[in-house]
Amino acid sequence: MLEVVELLLLLLLLYYAVCGIHGASGFPDDSTDMLSLIAFRKAINDPTGALNSWNARAPHCQWKGVTCTTKHPGRVTELDLAGQGLSGAIPASVGNLTFVRTLDLSSNNFYGQMPDLSNLQKMQVLNLSYNSLHGVIPDTLSNCSNLKELHLYHNSLTSNIPPQIGLLANLVYMAISNNNLSGTITPTLGNMTSLATLFLTTNHLEGSVPDEIGQLPNISILSLGENMLSGSIPASLLNSSIAAIELRANLLNGTLPTNMGDNLPNLQSLFLGHNMLEGHIPVSLGNASMLKSVILQHNNFTGQIPTTFGKLSGLSRLDFQANKLEAIDSEGWEFLNALRNCSVLEALELAGNQLQGTIPNSVCSLQKTLRYLVLGGNQLSGTVPSCIGNLSGLIQLTLDDNNLTGNIGQWIGNFKYLQSLYLRNNKFTGHIPFSIGNLTQLTELYLENNAFDGHIPPSIGNSPLLLKIDLSFNRIQGTIPLEIGNLGQLIYLQLTLKKLTGKIPYVLDQCQNLVTIQLDQNFLTGVIPVSIANLKGLSVLNLSHNILSGAISVVLGDLPLLSKLDLSYNNLQGEIPRNGLFGNATSVYLEGSWGLCGGVIDLHMQLCPQVSHKMERKKNLARLLIPIFGFLSLTVLIYLIYLVKKTSRRPYLSLLSFGKQFPRVSYKDLAQATRNFSQSNIIGKGSYGSVYRAKLTLAKIQVAIKVFDLQVKSADRSFISECEILRSIRHRNLLPILTACSTIDHNGNDFKALIYEYMPNGCLDMWLHKNVSVASKYLSLAQRVSIAVDVANALSYLHHECERSIVHCDLKPTNILLDDDMNAYLGDFGISSLILESRFTSHGHPCPNSSIGLKGTIGYIAPDYTQCGRASTCGDVYSFGIVLLEMLIGKRPTDPMFENELNIVNFVEKNFPKQIPQIIDARLQEECKGLNQAITEQGDCFYVCLLSVAEVALSCTHLIPKERMTIREIAIKLHAIRTSYAEAIKREHLLRRRESHLCVMEVV
Repeated sequence: MLEVVELLLLLLLLYYAVCGIHGASGFPDDSTDMLSLIAFRKAINDPTGALNSWNARAPHCQWKGVTCTTKHPGRVTELDLAGQGLSGAIPASVGNLTFVRTLDLSSNNFYGQMPDLSNLQKMQVLNLSYNSLHGVIPDTLSNCSNLKELHLYHNSLTSNIPPQIGLLANLVYMAISNNNLSGTITPTLGNMTSLATLFLTTNHLEGSVPDEIGQLPNISILSLGENMLSGSIPASLLNSSIAAIELRANLLNGTLPTNMGDNLPNLQSLFLGHNMLEGHIPVSLGNASMLKSVILQHNNFTGQIPTTFGKLSGLSRLDFQANKLEAIDSEGWEFLNALRNCSVLEALELAGNQLQGTIPNSVCSLQKTLRYLVLGGNQLSGTVPSCIGNLSGLIQLTLDDNNLTGNIGQWIGNFKYLQSLYLRNNKFTGHIPFSIGNLTQLTELYLENNAFDGHIPPSIGNSPLLLKIDLSFNRIQGTIPLEIGNLGQLIYLQLTLKKLTGKIPYVLDQCQNLVTIQLDQNFLTGVIPVSIANLKGLSVLNLSHNILSGAISVVLGDLPLLSKLDLSYNNLQGEIPRNGLFGNATSVYLEGSWGLCGGVIDLHMQLCPQVSHKMERKKNLARLLIPIFGFLSLTVLIYLIYLVKKTSRRPYLSLLSFGKQFPRVSYKDLAQATRNFSQSNIIGKGSYGSVYRAKLTLAKIQVAIKVFDLQVKSADRSFISECEILRSIRHRNLLPILTACSTIDHNGNDFKALIYEYMPNGCLDMWLHKNVSVASKYLSLAQRVSIAVDVANALSYLHHECERSIVHCDLKPTNILLDDDMNAYLGDFGISSLILESRFTSHGHPCPNSSIGLKGTIGYIAPDYTQCGRASTCGDVYSFGIVLLEMLIGKRPTDPMFENELNIVNFVEKNFPKQIPQIIDARLQEECKGLNQAITEQGDCFYVCLLSVAEVALSCTHLIPKERMTIREIAIKLHAIRTSYAEAIKREHLLRRRESHLCVMEVV
C-alpha cells in the first residue's frame, strides 16, 4: 500500500514538473505547498500510517491535519500533526509553507535540529513540544515577526537563548521548559512588549534574573524554576500585571522586599521554594488580595508567620516547610486565629521549623476545606487538642518528629477522607483507638517510635487501601489480628514491637502485594507459614529474634524477588534448603538458630547427621570410581585422537554445549554471522584473539563471538581454562556464555571460539574514558555504585560460593560488560585459576595458594603477585579496589600523571577525605554541583556516598593482603551504601514530584 501511495505522489510531482516546464512562470501558485507537503511526507517516518490520506486521490487541502485558506486556494494555513507517532528529522520543506499560521508537530518522535523557518513570516503559532529535538534555537526564528505562541518545551535543546528572539515583539506566550538550555537569560526578552507568559523551567540557566523581564508591561506568568539562577530577586518584578511568580529550586539569596505585596495586586501564585532566601516573610504579602498560593519551603526565613495572611479570602495553600520560623508564645501562634478567615484554605504546611509549645485550640477553627495539615519536625509538646477532629476534610495529618504526649482519642475516626497519618517519633501513650478503622481511605499509617500499648485493633482491617503500616518500637502486645488479611493492597508491614505473641497469621498470603515484612524482635511462636511463598513480590522477610520452631520450608527459596531473608535467633530445626536465595549466603541470616544444619558451605552451619553418612559413602564410592573413570577417559581420548587424524581432510565440528536449548553452531554458521570475520564486526581485541558482534540466523539473537588466535602462545590453554571454569559456574552477574565451538576452519586449521550473550552497552572502560559528550553516555554516581555492587556480587560468588574458589586474575574495566539496563557482568576467565586447597586461613582470609606466575594487566595487579607469583582471592580484591578508584576519579592506574612514587592509591589516600570532591571524575563533579545547588539532602548524601565508596576502595588496596577485607564483606558494605543513597534520592524525588504537581496546578 505504501509503495502505491509513493508512486502516485511521484506521478503527481512529475505532472507539476511538466507544468513548470510549459508554464510561463514555473509552478502554479497552489502547487508550492502541495509539493512541500509531499517532500515532508517522504522525508519522515510514519509507522502507524497516520498520513495514509496524503495521496493523489484527494486534494492536499483535504489531507489529514492540513487546513487551507479560501482566499488563496491551495495555500496551507495550518498544519496540525500533533500526537501522530511520526519520527525522523523535521524536513526543511516545512519552511516553504509561507502562508501557514499554525504549525503544530508536538508530541511526536522528531529528532535532530530545528529547521529554518525564517520564511514563515505569517506564522502565529509554532508548537514543537514533546519531541527529541536537539541543537540550538535558530536565531533566524526572529524573522517570524507575527509569531504569538512559541512552544518548544520537553525537548533536548542546548546552548543559550538567542538574543535575536527579543525581536519577536508580537509574542504573547513562550515556553522552552524541560530542555538543556545554558548560559544567562538574555536581557533582550525585555523587548517583547506583548509577552504575557514565560516558561523557562528545568534547564541549566545561570546568572541573575534580568531586570528587563520585570519591566515587561503585560507579563502575567513568570516561571523560571529548577535552574541555577543566583543573586537576589530584582525589584523590577514588583510589576502590577504579574499573576504568578515561580522561581523555585534555584540559588537565589537575599531578602524579599518589604513592600512586595503592596505592588502586586494581581499576584495569585508565589513559588520561591528550595532557594537560599532569608529574613522575614513580608507582612505586606497580606495586601496582595488575589493571592492563592504561597510556597516558600526549604529556605532560611526567620521570625514569625505574619497574621496578615488572614486577610486573603482566596488563600488555598501556605507552605513554609524547612525554614527557621518561630512560634514561641501565644503571639507567635496568632496566625492560626487569623487563618480562620481563609474560607478556601486547603493546605497549611509548616513542618521543619521552630514552632514550640502545645498546639493551640485555634487550629480547630480552621475551615473544613483544609486537606493538608503538616506540623511535623518542630518542637511541639503536650497533647493534641481533641477538637482537631473537627477538621473532617483532612487528607493528610502530619505531626511526626515532635515531643507530643497523651492519648490519641476516638476523634481520629472523624477523618473519613484521611489518606496519610504520620504520628511517628513522638511520646504518645495509650491504646491505638478502635475508631482508626473508620479511616477507610487510609493508605499510609506511621505510628512508630512512640509508647502506644494494648493490642493492634482488629478494625485496622477496615482500611482496604492501606499500602504501608509501621507500628514498630511501641509497647503493643498480643497477637497479630487475622483482619490484616483484608489489606489486599498492603506492600509494607513493619511490626518490630518486642511484645507480640502468637503465630504468624496464615492469612498474610491474601496481601498479594507485600514487598516487605518486618516481624522481628517479638515472641512469635509456631512454624513459618508455607502460605508466605504465595507472596511472589516479597523482597524482604525479617522474622528474626522470635521463638519460631519447625523446619524452614523449601518453598521460601522459590520466591523470585526475595533479596533478604533473616530468620536468625529462633528455634528453627532441620536441614537448610539450598534452592533459590538459600544459595546466596550474603542474603540469608540464620545465626543463633542452633537446631539448623546443612545448607551451602558459606553459611558455615553444622553438617546434618544424615548428610555426614552420605558424604562418607560418597567418598568411598569416589575412591572406587575415580580409577575406573580415569582409565575410560584415557581410552576415549585415544579414540578421539584417532578420529581426528582419520577425518583431517574434511571439516569437522566439535561443539561444547553450555545450554541444552541453544542450537549447535558450526564454523560456517559463525563465518556467515560475522561476514567472514570482517574487521567491521570487531568490537574488541585482547591478548588471545578478537571479539566479533554477530547475529546467529538460527537463534535470531545478537551474540558476541570470541575467536582465539591460536598462533599466540597459550591461547589454546586460555580457551580450555575458560571452558573449564564457565561450564561449572552460574551467576546473574557473570557474563552468560551460550556455547563453545572447537573445530577446523575451511583451510583445515584449528578453530576455537566462545559465544556469549551480546552486551549492547559495551564495557565499563568505554563509559569511563571514551570522549562521550552525549548525556546518555554519562554514568551517574548511583549507576557506578550499582555496577560496583554487581561486580562485587560476582566476585563473592567466585571466591566463596563455588565448590572450589575461583580467582579471576584479570579484573579491570574492559572485562566488566553492561547490558541494556546497565547491569554489570564480569567476563574473560582466560587466565583465571582454580584454588584447589583450603580456601581460608585461620583468620578467615583467602590463602594465596595457586601458582600463576605474573598474569593480569599492569596497574591492576596486586603487589603481592609480583613478589610471590601466586594467585589469591586477595589479589582480586586489590584489583577490585583499583577499579573502584578508577570509577571515582575517572583516571586509569596507568595515567601519565601517576609517575615516580605517585600512584592511583596514594593519590586518593592523600586527598581523603576532605579533597575527594575535588579529584573525582569531572562528570561526577558536575552531578555533585547540581545536587548541592538544588537539593540539600541529596547533595549531602552524594558526598557521603562518595566518601563511603572511596573508603571501601582504599581498604581493598592495602599492601598487606591479610589487611584487605574479603569480597563478601565488601559486597555487603557496597550494598548498604547503594541502598542508603537510593532511599535519599527516592525521598527527595517524591517530595519534588508532589511539589511540582501542585505548582503546575496552581500556575494553570
